[in-house]
Amino acid sequence: MLYDDGHILMEIERSLFPHPAHPPLKVTAVAARVLGADDFWLRLRWRIDGAQALVVPPFAGKGRADGLWQTTCFELFLMHDRGPGYCEFNLSPSERWAAYDFSGYREGMAERPVEREPQGTMRLGSSFAIFDAAIPLSALPEDDCRMNLTAVIEEQGGVKSYWALAHQAEKPDFHDPACFAATLPAPKRP
Repeated sequence: MLYDDGHILMEIERSLFPHPAHPPLKVTAVAARVLGADDFWLRLRWRIDGAQALVVPPFAGKGRADGLWQTTCFELFLMHDRGPGYCEFNLSPSERWAAYDFSGYREGMAERPVEREPQGTMRLGSSFAIFDAAIPLSALPEDDCRMNLTAVIEEQGGVKSYWALAHQAEKPDFHDPACFAATLPAPKRP
C-alpha cells in the first residue's frame, strides 16, 4: 500500500465468496474494495452483481442499531496481530450502523466508541448494486490489522447468503480468525 501525506493511494480489492451451505439465489458475485483514506475517513465499496432480487432495508435514519446482519448488511472486521481482540463495523443500506469491540473470539463484546457516525449509501442499477461506506479514521485501530470484509445478502423469498474473504466452518462465521484473510495497513493520521 502506498501513502502520500497520510492518504492511502492504492486500493485493496477482493472478491468475496458465499458460504457453500447458503448459496445465493440470483447474486453472481460480491466484491469489496478499500478505496482509500483521507485525513478523516476510510472509504469502502461493495459491489453486488446479479442484484435483481436484492432486499434493501428501507431508510431508517442514522444511528446505532443491533441485529443489522439479519438482512442485507456490509461488514468490516479488523484484528491486530498482537492479540486476540478485534473490532467489527456493521453498515446497513438503511443508514443504521453498529461498531463493536471483542476481547477474544466472540467474547467480551462491547460497543466501540465512534466520534462521528459512519456513512453508507446504496445505489441500485438494473443488474447490480453498489454500497459505498465511510468509517471515521478515529474509530479504527492505530496499528496494521488483519482484515475480513463481509456481506450478508438477503434476496426475495428470504434467501440469505453470507459472503466473506474466506470461510472455515460448516456454518458461516465472520468472526473466525481464519477469515481475516487480508491486511489493512494503519492509515497515517494527521
